[in-house]
Amino acid sequence: MYQIALCDDEKEELNKTEQMLKEYERRHSELEFMVETFEKADKLLERVRDKEYMPDIVLMDIYMPEKMGIDVAKELRKMGNKGQIVFLTVSREHALEAFGVEATQYLIKPVTEHALFPVLDRIFEKVQERRKYILLRIEKRIQRVAVNDILYCEAQGKTQCLYMADSSKCMLRMTMADLYEILSHYQEFVRVGVAYIVNLEHIESLNAKNIEMDNKKKIHLPRGSYQPLREKYFQHYCEG
Repeated sequence: MYQIALCDDEKEELNKTEQMLKEYERRHSELEFMVETFEKADKLLERVRDKEYMPDIVLMDIYMPEKMGIDVAKELRKMGNKGQIVFLTVSREHALEAFGVEATQYLIKPVTEHALFPVLDRIFEKVQERRKYILLRIEKRIQRVAVNDILYCEAQGKTQCLYMADSSKCMLRMTMADLYEILSHYQEFVRVGVAYIVNLEHIESLNAKNIEMDNKKKIHLPRGSYQPLREKYFQHYCEG
């Protein structure tokens, strides 16, 4: 079941968007939604902050009385929410800022099914990709590993160490080249020098010297690797 949050200070807009989601769900019997509506952004943030709620998708107005939608999105990201954010607004003024919080889409009101449904198609395609698995031999056992749970891999001699989203580690007796052959089928994985494979989905920030992952690990960038990595990073999110 997918958790979807609707946040808009206008009750009529909330009802309209909720009805469109119900129609989308009706047309996609393989999907099941739990939709919650919020007329105040602080109520949404409170639910997430108390760890009671982690929406997969957030449909949110940018212009709200107590707090701008962009600021709400920034707070959600700081709290670790990686859900897909779609802004609904009457103006294109904040489109560049929307990219800064990794928003999936920026839709101009009045939003119609014709505009919203293709966005939902892309979102669910991406979410389903994230739930893909690979099989790896870990400690003499074949184990299923969720692709999106892999933050990065570090070469440690003849052993590769996978660092996972739940803070665990998996040790693999294989070469970095063989591991990358498996992971390269997923566009979010890139080689960084000879010692690392990094999941672009888990990069918090990067500069000419370091990558900072969302577990706060800093990976030093070898000379000449920043520009191609930066291009792959932006290409990944622009295509997404």
